[in-house]
Formats: sequence, structure tokens, C-alpha cells
Amino acid sequence: MTERERAELLALLEARFETHPQRHPDLAWATVAPRLEARPDALLALAKMEASGGEPDVIGVDPASGTVTFCDCAAESPAGRRSLCYDRAALDARKEARPHSSAAEVAAEMGVALMTEAQYRTLQTLGQFDLKTSSWIATPPDVRVLGGALFCDRRYGRVFVYHNGAQSYYAARGFRGVLAV
Repeated sequence: MTERERAELLALLEARFETHPQRHPDLAWATVAPRLEARPDALLALAKMEASGGEPDVIGVDPASGTVTFCDCAAESPAGRRSLCYDRAALDARKEARPHSSAAEVAAEMGVALMTEAQYRTLQTLGQFDLKTSSWIATPPDVRVLGGALFCDRRYGRVFVYHNGAQSYYAARGFRGVLAV
């Protein structure tokens, strides 16, 4: 990442942070910026989130450690991360019409994690997301071992958690990343 790209990303993140204070009440950008500047790997992950349509923003801070949590706050599941099955095992299980990758692999390449159900529900208290799309979420091993995977969306004013075969993929399903800095 060049110095110019770094400066542009920081300016973009700060502008988004200031535009959406309801996502991080009682938190100042002056607290967030030094954490980002000390973590070039986190800036690179945030750049990848941004480049794929995620619109990352701060959604929380751990009062004990000061760890700041970023996640994708785009209104719909990030456009650059859709049409993916759940993980590598699911991708390998597809014999035809394979997607180009999986949500778990793309997240790992970006340096982020898939949101948990709890994180997804917290995000939905900060706005209305995935009204037309859905997002894969981290799936518990007991569900995954049976061939399934979980995804969420918001319909009818409620957040729903669903299951699907992990090898499935849809043009309107992506994933939301989360990053602790």
C-alpha cells in the first residue's frame, strides 16, 4: 500500500466514522486512528473490504482492551463478495457449476473473519442491512460437520438466521467481514 493509498483510506474511514456516529457512540476518531496507524496489516484488510464494496466502519470497542471492531456496513452484502459457497470443503464437493471461491477462503485472504451470529445481530441494531441480500455467517462445527452452513438477512423488520447446504451459492448471498484492531 503506498503512502497516498494509505492516506486516502484513512481519510475515507474517518469521513464514514464521522457520518455514522450512531454506530460507535462515545468513541472519537482520535482513539481509532492511532490503532490503525500502528497496524499496516489492518489497513490492508480494510482496503480489501472497501475495494470489494464493504464500506467498513467501526461498530464497537472493547472497554477493557481498547480493541476496536470494524465490519462491513454496506447496506447490502458486499457486491464484490457474492456468489460464493461457504468454505473450501463445500467448494471441493461441487462437481459442476462451481463458484470461483468460498466465503471462508476469501475472508482469510482479506485478513478478516466471517461475522458471528451475535455480531450480525449487533450490526442490525445499528441500521437496516441485507434487506435484499443475505450474508454467510460463521457456522458452528456441529452444523458444518453435517454439511450445512448458516446465513442471515433482514426481512419484515426482523433478523433471520437460516441454514443451507454449505456448497450452495447465490448471486444475492455474500459475506460480511469483521476485523478487530
